[in-house]
Amino acid sequence: MGSVGLLYVGAVLFLNGAMLLGWVESRSAAPLNIFVGLLQVITPTYLIFTANGDANVILNASGLYLFGFTYLYVAFNLLGGLDGTGLGYFSLFVAICAVVYAGLNFFRIGDTTFGVIWLYWAFLWLLFFLLLGRSREELTRYTGAVALIQGWVTGAVPAFLLLTGQWGQADMLTAVILAVFGVVVFVALYLRLRSDREAPSAPHAGEAAVVGGVSPG
Repeated sequence: MGSVGLLYVGAVLFLNGAMLLGWVESRSAAPLNIFVGLLQVITPTYLIFTANGDANVILNASGLYLFGFTYLYVAFNLLGGLDGTGLGYFSLFVAICAVVYAGLNFFRIGDTTFGVIWLYWAFLWLLFFLLLGRSREELTRYTGAVALIQGWVTGAVPAFLLLTGQWGQADMLTAVILAVFGVVVFVALYLRLRSDREAPSAPHAGEAAVVGGVSPG
């Protein structure tokens, strides 16, 4: 069930990344944030109620709420024109939790690849904190590009692997490749965009959307 939600997480990452890059009008991104936000609240609730006390199922489901609430928070900000600082500091909370979930995937659950994916999300949410909570508007386009890429790398591709039963094959090799890809691509993007200023068509930091992910369940 979590793998289905992960596919639509990829869609939200892609759409909100495109919004931060100025390709999509801000308010038009709100409906998908609402749809996926509700999905990411309903799904973990169902998983927890049907877990029969399985601690690992409950642990995996607990992380989904972080992102479900984030999507809904994004939608409220976009539709209501709210100040972005609250969302920014909530993003810092999510980023810290994502590091904890990464460690749990590495050392408790034994899913090394998803441990790396949680670190991807921790990095992305840290960018959201800097952009929204600290008003680092020069990071708008960089954050958008990172979110757009993560929509595929941490959302759509893992979802299809899970849905087709291919997840977990060559787990360590996949994790290493994913880690190297993230470092190389995101550093290269930063070096490419560091001297750029926020594009005129890009959304203001207070309207910027935050996106997130799920853990397999």
